[in-house]
Amino acid sequence: MLTTTQSSYWLRTAIHSGSNTRALVPDLFRGMGAKRVVLFSDRGLEEAGIVAKVAELFQLTPHGTGPELVGVYLDIAQDAESTSVDAATRYAREKGADALLAVGGGSVLDTVKGVKYALFKGLTDINEAIPGGFVSESFPQAQPIPIPHLALPTTAGTGSEVSPIAVIYNDEIKLKTTIINPFLSADMAILDPDVTTGLPPFITAFTGMDALTHAIEALASPNATALTDAYALHTIRLIEKNLPEAVSDGGNLSARMEMLQASLMGITAFSFALNAIPVHNLAHAYGAMFRIPHGLANAVFLPVVMESIPEHYLPKAKGLAEALSIKSDNEDARALLELIIEKIRILSDTIGLPADFSAYHLSEDDLKRVSPAVASDPAALFFPMPEELIQAIGERVVPLSV
Repeated sequence: MLTTTQSSYWLRTAIHSGSNTRALVPDLFRGMGAKRVVLFSDRGLEEAGIVAKVAELFQLTPHGTGPELVGVYLDIAQDAESTSVDAATRYAREKGADALLAVGGGSVLDTVKGVKYALFKGLTDINEAIPGGFVSESFPQAQPIPIPHLALPTTAGTGSEVSPIAVIYNDEIKLKTTIINPFLSADMAILDPDVTTGLPPFITAFTGMDALTHAIEALASPNATALTDAYALHTIRLIEKNLPEAVSDGGNLSARMEMLQASLMGITAFSFALNAIPVHNLAHAYGAMFRIPHGLANAVFLPVVMESIPEHYLPKAKGLAEALSIKSDNEDARALLELIIEKIRILSDTIGLPADFSAYHLSEDDLKRVSPAVASDPAALFFPMPEELIQAIGERVVPLSV
């Protein structure tokens, strides 16, 4: 049931979609008044040739008629580590950058959001902005950040190019911290499926499940509205149809394009229905402590959490079942939820993802250590889980030898 309480829904980012749309990058920056652009990416994308493909676009701009690419920064670590954000910010200042280009997955996109925020606030240590692990700034206290910012996602999962959220790993205290500000999202996003075709099947799979988790948590949120439901439900439809194809045939541009759109819509629904996110709560804590990729953690936790707290998902079970193409004459919400969880498990298995964290060789002591981290994660502010529930879910995803 949708509430009539106050809600906000910001769609700030201009979105340009289609094959080879990366060619628009220099001209879009020119239109935003950019003069000196720094490109941020990572070493893996450099090796894949993606960085060079984007950087060479600036060589096609006649001297003096468009922005100059003044630097390329590639030392960005997994999970947008705070030390990476600080080093990238120093680099941007050294190069006199007045515009930021993010080319990569969630870690790169969130790092650049941190850079933009640090430049705007005059910070040298991003952790200073998030002393308690969570900061949320809303308009009108939050004001526009006049730094031209363009994002080119190379994965379809986080949707970070359009979200007002930056998740930054504080590597001093081993905690994933969060900044929310409506002006963190990129001014413009380029959804070019060509730059995602080289993504390995395993990464394609777990980033896609990250987007599915965003949509399901948005749908189940107490803050859901008709707007967020519309985005969440269509995200689920697109993923159910296209993720297996994107995994099995990475060169399928149609499936890759649909997954980019799904990723963008999923995070939009998630960001503006933000409240109870128990799957992300667990994934943040396990990811921070054991360096499990975020999408993989979400994929493992999603069906387990849905089984463990079914009452959270029952109100939207019918719509969720329809979006997942589940055909059933049974209208009972609990029966539908069982079919939904089964469908999610089959999807995850079909695309080659594990059902637990066996590969990480976690111990009983690890399980005990992670419970307080789950309880203290910023996401727990919205939906605190009792210790017994945290422990019970942990025991289902961490097989322990008898």
